[in-house]
Amino acid sequence: MIRTVVYTFLGYLSGSVLYAYVFGKMFGKISLYQNSTDQNPGTVNAYKYGGFWCGTLTLLCDLTKGFLPVFFYTHFFQVQPTWGVSSVLAAPVVGHIFPVFHRFRGGKGIATTFGCLLGLIPYLHPVLSFAAIFVILSVGLRITPNFYRTLVAYPVTAATMILTGVVPVVWVSFLIVTAAVCLRLYQSKEEKEPIGVKLLWMR
Repeated sequence: MIRTVVYTFLGYLSGSVLYAYVFGKMFGKISLYQNSTDQNPGTVNAYKYGGFWCGTLTLLCDLTKGFLPVFFYTHFFQVQPTWGVSSVLAAPVVGHIFPVFHRFRGGKGIATTFGCLLGLIPYLHPVLSFAAIFVILSVGLRITPNFYRTLVAYPVTAATMILTGVVPVVWVSFLIVTAAVCLRLYQSKEEKEPIGVKLLWMR
């Protein structure tokens, strides 16, 4: 129990470090995400406004800050999945979305979500489900802009996990993450373009 609380807390703190901000300052792009339309301190804006290295380092660190807490918790202290995994798995994403170091105003948590799910290796079913949904919504059934794609991807992935037999401790955690992401999108003040849906063969 104490171990779970400690890892959940450390995971939240890890998620609260916004690397788009860190590397933005390092590369002299202090307000890189503040100049964007969605003001999202994430990988896309790090690439767009900070350049290749700023974006790449942000992506790697956002993945890692989700991966490490989950990996260490599940591989060093757990033999069978327990409900403690749910809080540890969700904590870095919640930290990224509502970071204590940035007045609880963070990003959407997509890269960090991938990192957390990768931390479950060799159990790859959850991360492959998440990746497959994003590929389908980005390429096959393309939903634009990214705001709506994200809003659809998380609930659909949660449903997919439940229907395809992902262990309950993981899909319950993903439901928590989904709720946090949807709340973040609801609070977003970005000007949203009308939603667009294009099938691959209709382009």
